[in-house]
Amino acid sequence: MRAETRHQLKQDKFSRRTLEVAEATAHWSAEHRTKVIAGAVIALVLVGSALGAWYVLNQEDEKASAELSQAVRTLDTQLRPPGTPPDPEFPSFDSAKARATEAQKQFQPIVDKYGHTRSGEIARYFLGLTSSQLGDNAAAERDLKAVSNSRDKDLAGLAKFALASVYRNANRNQEAIDLYNQLIQKPSTTVSKSMAQLALGDTYESEQKAAEAKQIYQQIQKENPNTEIAQLATAKLQELK
Repeated sequence: MRAETRHQLKQDKFSRRTLEVAEATAHWSAEHRTKVIAGAVIALVLVGSALGAWYVLNQEDEKASAELSQAVRTLDTQLRPPGTPPDPEFPSFDSAKARATEAQKQFQPIVDKYGHTRSGEIARYFLGLTSSQLGDNAAAERDLKAVSNSRDKDLAGLAKFALASVYRNANRNQEAIDLYNQLIQKPSTTVSKSMAQLALGDTYESEQKAAEAKQIYQQIQKENPNTEIAQLATAKLQELK
């Protein structure tokens, strides 16, 4: 397989897994998550905008990239149904917690050894996500906050979006609101304005601030006519009635 083809496969897999894991940390209901994913796929494609810079050609970052690919594959491993014995020929985990724990063990050394590289930054982002999945909000906040200061605005946007979910899980809604407003003011390829607006509206709903939520959803409708994200905003408005 040509090196260019392998590189593209790595990028595609990373982008897909980034989308799935970032979505899994969101505070929305399962019903709404699916619709948001569909509407945000383009916004979360990192291939064209940033991964070319992340996978730089120096030897150290190539090593980090290879280890990162393996860790992402671990996080992408399927879960087997409860009570189903493992199949040696097809890797699987019996729970999302077990999978996140194993992936975290692989992301941490990348951060330790190559934290100054682009691949190291990406690994730290995933480290924060897995910590959130495992309920370690302090560790998740530490790592995601570090990545949120990245010079790469697309990666920083993803980190802020995930960090806002960590804050919500810790009942620190005002801090989450502040981050969503930052993302609305300065959207990126990875986190669009409408994604941040939708999350902000949902946060207002959780605080019983129906008027504020309604205003956000109406703005989404106005700015994104005839789109799936507008349809989702419409559904949210109907729930508020």
